[in-house]
Amino acid sequence: MEDGAELASADMMSVSFIRNGHQQQKRRDAVQDGGHSRPAQPPIHTGHVSVRCISLMHFHGFPLPLRNDMPKMRGDYDMKLLRLGPSGQEKPAILDSAGRPRDVSHYVNDFAGSVLSPEGLARLGRLDPETLPLVEGSPRIGPCVPLPLNFICIGLNYADHAAETGGKIPREPILFLKSLGAFCGPYDDVRIPPGSTSTDWEVELGIVIGSLARNVSEEDAMKHVAGYCIINDVSEREYQTKRAGTWDKGKGCDTFGPVGPWLVTQDEIPDPQNLDLWTDVDGERMQTGNTRTMIFGVRTLVSYVSQFITLHPGDLIATGTPPGVGMGKKPEPIYLRPGQTMTLGVSGLGEQRQTTYQG
Repeated sequence: MEDGAELASADMMSVSFIRNGHQQQKRRDAVQDGGHSRPAQPPIHTGHVSVRCISLMHFHGFPLPLRNDMPKMRGDYDMKLLRLGPSGQEKPAILDSAGRPRDVSHYVNDFAGSVLSPEGLARLGRLDPETLPLVEGSPRIGPCVPLPLNFICIGLNYADHAAETGGKIPREPILFLKSLGAFCGPYDDVRIPPGSTSTDWEVELGIVIGSLARNVSEEDAMKHVAGYCIINDVSEREYQTKRAGTWDKGKGCDTFGPVGPWLVTQDEIPDPQNLDLWTDVDGERMQTGNTRTMIFGVRTLVSYVSQFITLHPGDLIATGTPPGVGMGKKPEPIYLRPGQTMTLGVSGLGEQRQTTYQG
């Protein structure tokens, strides 16, 4: 595959796709430190007709126009976006009514910029998947958006999580930035840093920005939201709380930001403040919560963040985690060990799964 080449001239679908719930793959390319394989990818199931899309190259939030040779369109589909292929080489596709992926890289370069705008998503939703080439095989599932310009996180945003950690209810949202080196796919292995004994899980509702947002009001905030996804805000608690300074030290390690598998468009999630969230570790339920216990809701967060940081299409806001993190377990904290498997879910947004390793 061509890395960085224009998608219009790229070899269309040399990646493959999981079908029928039986095929799985091992990671095909190394993570940042090399030599470690990705866990097998789970099958993808759909409960209704939906559109899901994927992309080729990481694109840093700048506009990519829709092509002007879109085919004749038909009735709207519900929209779910995802990205398939080796890291940095993901390509776009769309699911047909039978759940089979269809190649759309001829019509959009990437799911970034104007493609994530209401108009761009509406045009994608009117594509007739049955007219598009089928994608074959079983690829890696990458992050549901290309590498963002901003990966923003909110701290202590669930009242019940704040209580379990002994934290005070914040008067304003607590903001911190996650290193873009943490950004990875929803099934990529998670690396426990050398010597770490306090690596923890955090399932979160992620907001995906669809259009430029700067100093927006709460009334207008939702106009700038493309949709939602799952984010695992993996955290090293000793680095975060005992090594002085800001939380960033414990939040930005490599692979500490799995994103996806889907970007579910806003119209499919009519009430983002009523979504169940959960995390299992080796099959044991650790986190159970609902976005109704957020201190600051989606609308407030988009508006608030935009007062300090200009938000670009494809930017991510991780909205905080519910109770059940390892740090809050009694009588003693429980932290991740090499070889364990985290499985995380949010209502309507699918599931993630990561296996840990020490590296």
